[in-house]
Amino acid sequence: MTEERTVGESRVETVHIVRPNHLNAAGRLFGGILMQWIDEVAGIVAMRHTRCNCTTASVDNLRFIRGAYQQDLLVIIGKVTYVGTTSMEVRVDTYIEDTEGMRRPINRAYFTMVALDENDKPCPVPKLLLESEEEKAEWEAAKKRRDMRKKRKEEGF
Repeated sequence: MTEERTVGESRVETVHIVRPNHLNAAGRLFGGILMQWIDEVAGIVAMRHTRCNCTTASVDNLRFIRGAYQQDLLVIIGKVTYVGTTSMEVRVDTYIEDTEGMRRPINRAYFTMVALDENDKPCPVPKLLLESEEEKAEWEAAKKRRDMRKKRKEEGF
């Protein structure tokens, strides 16, 4: 029987408070700090899905929608959107949450994560069981992004 897992089984949500040491000279969150946090979330999502070590192969569509400032509460949510043979796509969304619990998006990124065996060689990943129309739509969109990644790779990017 082929292993399969749901999107929800590997979903990750983390929360960070933007502190003074996270700020650049303009008083906004360093993009690199946010990239570190979202890469960690993507890695945890991938490890939860595969139950093995994973590495980041690429990040694309890293879109900064707006800045974050000191004392902002950041919520970072990651989930698997697509799986191939040894790799998967992980979507990571970042929000600022206000004191009322309202979340405003500030960043979205798509990661390609590769599952690794004990010798750091790519290994098979479990299939993804899609349970909702939203998950099915995300899968279809992920296939298009995967095709674009392949094309960019062929072109030397």
